[in-house]
Amino acid sequence: MCTARLRKTALLAAGYLCYLLAGAAVFQKLEQGAEKEAKHRTTHHQLDFLRNFTCLQQKDLELLVEVIEEAVKRGIHPLGNNSGIDHTNWDFSSSFFFVGTVVTTIGYGTLAPRTAGGQIFCVIYALFGIPLNLIFLGNIGKKLSLLCHRLGECLANKGMEKKKVKFVTVLFFLVTGIVAFLGIPPIAFSDMEGWSYREGFYYAFISLSTIGFGDYVVGKHPHKKYFPYYRLSVAVWIIFGLAWLALLFNLLMALLEDTEKKLSKDLSKKGRRCREKEEALDGPIDLSHCPAHGEDVPLNSSSDSRKSYCQEDKLGSTKQIGQTA
Repeated sequence: MCTARLRKTALLAAGYLCYLLAGAAVFQKLEQGAEKEAKHRTTHHQLDFLRNFTCLQQKDLELLVEVIEEAVKRGIHPLGNNSGIDHTNWDFSSSFFFVGTVVTTIGYGTLAPRTAGGQIFCVIYALFGIPLNLIFLGNIGKKLSLLCHRLGECLANKGMEKKKVKFVTVLFFLVTGIVAFLGIPPIAFSDMEGWSYREGFYYAFISLSTIGFGDYVVGKHPHKKYFPYYRLSVAVWIIFGLAWLALLFNLLMALLEDTEKKLSKDLSKKGRRCREKEEALDGPIDLSHCPAHGEDVPLNSSSDSRKSYCQEDKLGSTKQIGQTA
């Protein structure tokens, strides 16, 4: 039993490692060339800039780039008039969006507290907010599970098989959630942010899966005017989307566990049958169907009959030797 568990764990670890290695190889193939091209373009623009503005030196340009990088880290975009005094990244809607990314552990990284008081409060707030968010999502997941259970009962009452009920239930919540949380929102993002549908879908999935790279974030375009509480609405969408994902993962895990139990049961039955066959072959010899000692074994006899005859012949020879002695 212990050996089987170790073998299963080793197989799972090997599969996990192979998955990571394959992913690393694919991303290296897809992204490394684009990164080199971006570096060449940046160097080319830098040299052109210095040639056009001969009064500047390399260190002056690097200082300007550092100032711009620091401004971007603080959520300030130096393009246009968006970095003016009247604009703020910490209005109520943006602040609500920020705390939503904290308690859901998305953490885009484009907006973060810079003051000592803000950083200390963020640590304390996250310490209590993350467990509270898990409890809240679990509660919503239970409510959705009740709906899932009622749907299953309704389908079962109509005569549908248990396996089909589980499959249809998972499929229903999968399609409904994909449409509501991954299909429709990218259309709104395309209109509000100027993204393509692919970019909007990418942002939706990266956000709901709590990966949160920060390469795409809503409400950050320097020349866009968003409707009030736009980012607050996105934060609410993220929270309910996470609840849907939690329910979906629970349904998929239950389905996989049932499949694993069935496979284990089938394997145990096959193993029991194999052991019974081995015990039957190695069990006591039935002498009633064997020919008498000294008779010929029919050519059309089965291999088991021949085996029994040979064993009987051996036993008979042993008895004769004993009597002679």
